[in-house]
Amino acid sequence: MPKFLKNAVGKVNTTLGFFTLTVVLFWLKTYIAYKTEFTLGVKGAVQEFLLILNPFPTAIVLLGIALYFRGRLKYWLLMTLDAIQTTWLFANILYYREFSDFMSAGVIKSSGAASNNLGTSLGQIIHWTDFLVYADVLLLILLLAFKVIRIDPRPFKVRYAATLTMIGVALFAVDLGMSEHDRSDLLTRTFDNNYIVKYLGLNTYAGYSFYQTEKESATRAQASSSDMKSVLAYLKKNQADENIKYFGKAKGKNVFVIHLESFQQFMIDYKSDGKEVTPTLNKFYHDKHTLSFDNFYHQVAQGKTSDAEMMMENSLFGLPTGSAMTQYGTSNTFQAAPAILAQKGYTTAAFHGDVASFWNRDNAYKSWGYNYFFYSAYYKEKANYTIGYGLKDKIFFKDSVKYIEQLPQPFYAKLITLTNHYPYTLDKENQTIAKTKTGDSTVDGYVQTARYLDQSFAEFVSYLKKAGLYKNSMLVLYGDHYGISNNHRSAIAQLLGKKSVNNADLAQFQKVPFMIHADGIEGGVNHTYGGEIDALPTIFDLLGIKNKGYVQFGTDLLSKDHNQTVAFRNGDFVSPQYTKVGSTVYDTKTSQKLENMTAKQKETIKQMQNHVTTQLSLSDRVIQGDLLRFYTPKGFKKVNVADYSYKVNKTLESLKDVQAQKKTSLLHQRKGKTSEGLYKTDAPELTDDSSSESSSSSSAE
Repeated sequence: MPKFLKNAVGKVNTTLGFFTLTVVLFWLKTYIAYKTEFTLGVKGAVQEFLLILNPFPTAIVLLGIALYFRGRLKYWLLMTLDAIQTTWLFANILYYREFSDFMSAGVIKSSGAASNNLGTSLGQIIHWTDFLVYADVLLLILLLAFKVIRIDPRPFKVRYAATLTMIGVALFAVDLGMSEHDRSDLLTRTFDNNYIVKYLGLNTYAGYSFYQTEKESATRAQASSSDMKSVLAYLKKNQADENIKYFGKAKGKNVFVIHLESFQQFMIDYKSDGKEVTPTLNKFYHDKHTLSFDNFYHQVAQGKTSDAEMMMENSLFGLPTGSAMTQYGTSNTFQAAPAILAQKGYTTAAFHGDVASFWNRDNAYKSWGYNYFFYSAYYKEKANYTIGYGLKDKIFFKDSVKYIEQLPQPFYAKLITLTNHYPYTLDKENQTIAKTKTGDSTVDGYVQTARYLDQSFAEFVSYLKKAGLYKNSMLVLYGDHYGISNNHRSAIAQLLGKKSVNNADLAQFQKVPFMIHADGIEGGVNHTYGGEIDALPTIFDLLGIKNKGYVQFGTDLLSKDHNQTVAFRNGDFVSPQYTKVGSTVYDTKTSQKLENMTAKQKETIKQMQNHVTTQLSLSDRVIQGDLLRFYTPKGFKKVNVADYSYKVNKTLESLKDVQAQKKTSLLHQRKGKTSEGLYKTDAPELTDDSSSESSSSSSAE
């Protein structure tokens, strides 16, 4: 035997050597799985380094438990711990292949529908090569059994074992610190399980998942049906009747909900260097058939976009910390707009040019009752087709048409744009307006991506008109949250044409657009104060759906009974008269701080604060206690998540079947002739592709 091999075997025959070999082999197979089995979206050197690093800390700590034991026991315990971690890896490889997500503690604890019936499809998704993850475990056991590697019977000193544990903990601290620096609020906001695995590793994700599930289970277990009494009493006291003038004006129409990413109200009619930034949206805003609300506020917290979706489709607030969609979207009972409308004859679908698992959409949308969810897997992907968080808006809208035309009418379709997203970068060939010159690099690109969003919407509207969908649809546009945070005070002041801004100005800066357009609606700019929590009751009013009986914490913006005190998630509020930020109250119209308030003013502020606090706390109680499981509105059928699948092949088959049954889709009306040719876009990426294809065809000829 060569000398170097002899030395290597000699080192492996020690406890430390065998432990090191086990850790390295576990790291290697985990890293290979990261690269080959999961789609983690690693970008840049830092994320690649963290992906390499993250299997080590927990492997060292967990496998190191065996080192505190003596003799043969420590070896067999080491193998057992290795096998357990490997089984977790193996299970996630299978689960991810089917659901594009990682197994959660909730899935493990549940069965049947909650576990997505994984067992029934194992035979179809499992590959013989999957068992190779156990190869190192089996090899090490055989090497020990046949004494190729000899067990070191000497006690491993506790201080050495403790040192290795501390090394594992230190490596985890480095991993967590670098991860938080690269992606702030990683654990508190919980964007996506892929992010946690990418940054912190599969074992850390397991621990985090179990912690979250146990915390949620404890809160859920303490809740009872009696908790709904205070919720229903509040809703009865604060309900607002529908507006007779508008009730049912859009009944039977298709509904398009266009999610304007990070788009703020101040951009409407805004000019940069004398040029309108968003001419199409401006025209739409002022259309005689568009109801536009100029005092409409986002009400999100850490959940950002997911909070906005929660409010828009459930009239429930997001949580004070984290994201309700990611924490409760899988397990909770919901009575969301897609389910309500589906039970009233609508086909419901969501469109998004990112991965299905972001914000836990693939699970939350099932709980909300979406018939279909079209995400990145449904769209053609090329390197220059995406930017930031997903598909560029022009390409996204155009490529959504082939699915929209297949939806039986009437339908409810939500399209989530992405390009107007922090840090507001756009490739040069798509830039059609100069940056602003505030000197803030984050802010100055905002007008460029906003202009691109405006152009994308213009192309989509043009298609809807040509296809005959525009007249038969109600279009709802809303900005989900701020695009420019309050940390950019100097730049905000410049954009608003002010020398400086105070907290009251910043509260007003939280306005986002809310527009509802349909032929037959008497439009105009409505000055009513409201927020995202009020969107769903307003939409239902126009569709002729009575809100009474549903648990919705907002009220119809068109109702004379609507309460105009708008709650922010942190307990602050704004109203036509007063704006409260922290302990300071301002006059809303003048933005001046109110000094020496009268007793009457103080009492009014107190009542407003009580209303806001009650509204927020009761909404939290509904979500955290899963209280809707105790209450079902009359005529509503509880959603069964097992009825939904967003796998591409199943969705496409379902679309064919449902079109044949209902025969109301645009494609059916066109006798099977696609409407894709009606869509015109100047997206340079698609123009380049068309030129390349034409060149290829010419060459072939």
